[in-house]
Amino acid sequence: MPQLSLHSPLGPLTLSEEDGKIISLDWGWGRDQTETPLLTQARDWLDQWFDDPTAQGAFPFPLEPYGTAYQKKIWAFLQGIPTGTTTTYGELAQKVGGSPQSVGQAVGRNPIPILIPCHRVLARNGIGGYSGDGGVDDKIWLLELEGVQLSPQQPQER
Repeated sequence: MPQLSLHSPLGPLTLSEEDGKIISLDWGWGRDQTETPLLTQARDWLDQWFDDPTAQGAFPFPLEPYGTAYQKKIWAFLQGIPTGTTTTYGELAQKVGGSPQSVGQAVGRNPIPILIPCHRVLARNGIGGYSGDGGVDDKIWLLELEGVQLSPQQPQER
């Protein structure tokens, strides 16, 4: 499986490809580095996104995350959340069916964070969790990068 790593403001990230689709984005530097056309384009897109996420729009390359049908349904909804906006686990549960807890579990298992923007989903009374290497600090950083104004009253579970 081809992998390609990049330096980012959040630390090293590694993209993985299978059958011409991105299947994961992981924190850390991958052991093997293969510059396929898709991975190179995805790396370049991410570099530009970190410079100005509002100028990039949605990730334009094919994604194929591994997961259950329910998880994939939730991840598809995540891709529709515009840059700089947020939703809650409860609001997402109302749209896809299920409970806020089941949505939270699916969001937490997202294998392609940032590209499938799980950082845009918040808890009703706070930030919620984040599965990135820096945890909630990374989530807050990503939201602020996108211009989201976090309320000073909003509990930030760090």
